Amino acid sequence: MNAKQQTILLAEDDSDQVLLICRALRKANLMQCLQVVSNGEAAISYLCGEGEYADRERYPLPILVLLDLKMPRKSGFEVLEWLKQQPKLRRLPVIVLTTSKETIDVHKAYDLGVNSYLVKPVAFSDLTAMIKLLEAYWLNLNQQPLVYTD
Repeated sequence: MNAKQQTILLAEDDSDQVLLICRALRKANLMQCLQVVSNGEAAISYLCGEGEYADRERYPLPILVLLDLKMPRKSGFEVLEWLKQQPKLRRLPVIVLTTSKETIDVHKAYDLGVNSYLVKPVAFSDLTAMIKLLEAYWLNLNQQPLVYTD
């Protein structure tokens, strides 16, 4: 796969969390291109290739979505529900990456079709280890589904 096919979309509204995740990705030597959106509406616009995200050369369709649950405009649950209803995008792997350990949130995310639910670790070293495992499984071992574009 070329670099454009290896894009990861991170939907996260907390700039400190974005910084930590980016640092962990670099430390884990994750070479994929990371695109970041800060709210649920922007995540949907990105996935649709609409508005400022219309240029698929600059904003390629991701092979993986890292989704926070507590975001403005549309929550991660709303993004996940929307995504799984899109015939051309519903197979796109989505990993919830959140601080919530609430059983109700875990169950709701799986009911809506999330592929994995991860709780953000507090320690940076643990976050880096999680990112390395995420890469090993989701980007190297896992067989990626075909996701269609228009």
